[in-house]
Amino acid sequence: MSWEGLLRELADPHTPLRASRLARLSDLPPARQRELARAWPGIDVSRRRQIVQRLLELSEENLEMDFSPVFLMALDDQDADVRVVALRGLTGEERLEIASRLLATLQGDPEPQVRAEAALALGNFVLFYALGQLREKHFLPIEQALRKVIEDPHEAEEVRARALEAIGYCVDRPWVREAIRTAFESGRHRLRVSAVHAMGRSAEERWLPLLVRELTSDDPELRYEAALACGAIGDRQAVPHLAPLLEDQDQEVREAAIAALGEIGGEEARELLTPLLDDPSPAIRAAAEEALVELEFAADPLSLRSFLDDR
Repeated sequence: MSWEGLLRELADPHTPLRASRLARLSDLPPARQRELARAWPGIDVSRRRQIVQRLLELSEENLEMDFSPVFLMALDDQDADVRVVALRGLTGEERLEIASRLLATLQGDPEPQVRAEAALALGNFVLFYALGQLREKHFLPIEQALRKVIEDPHEAEEVRARALEAIGYCVDRPWVREAIRTAFESGRHRLRVSAVHAMGRSAEERWLPLLVRELTSDDPELRYEAALACGAIGDRQAVPHLAPLLEDQDQEVREAAIAALGEIGGEEARELLTPLLDDPSPAIRAAAEEALVELEFAADPLSLRSFLDDR
């Protein structure tokens, strides 16, 4: 099929979106990018949503496919749903050009759900900085933008929450710790959940007493986030506090506790996880096996093969 034929097919809502056709949008040269951008506004909005969603799925299935030029173009789409999916497609990108577009979206998009997604995507650049993969001068505009959002009482709560999660990796900034604590003590449920999430991203043991308390919260979302945060911190003091969640009424909380025990490791965690290999729930059995693989690999990478053979 010719390029012109592909553009016509993309615009036709009655034609199925075939993976083999959409794959041609990977690694688009500049001339084709411009042609697609000219044709894009003429495509029905529901079809544009379908296209970007399918491209996102394809990029997750095949990491060699690069649809970033299409996602960048879609950031200018008039439809907020299209822009949100485009931002998800750009998550994980390391190029400074992408960071600049994410910043512009965070600071200028009229829709809160889009700004929230941009804040979340910027979290990857915070992580790159924390790992020493992004220079300070490139990180500072990101930090300043996220801080402004977090501290703005007039900003939508979801945007502030996502910005807080994004900055959580940045443990060398005292203001970040203060922002996490302020959100945690705010009495606002959404901000509390993000504060707990950010505690996990920080991987700082200072938060463990607060997280242990949240493991007994009446709110399953807080129990879930607290369990994952305990796993990220990796302190074995959390193991006995995670144990009751293995019987939690909420399936996702159970799975979060299982994953956390796998990350923390140690003999006590192994003893708690092993009986779950015979749990009636297939999901719990799978989660327990994955956690034990993680635990065994962390303890001794060479023992992983014998563990799998035993299973």
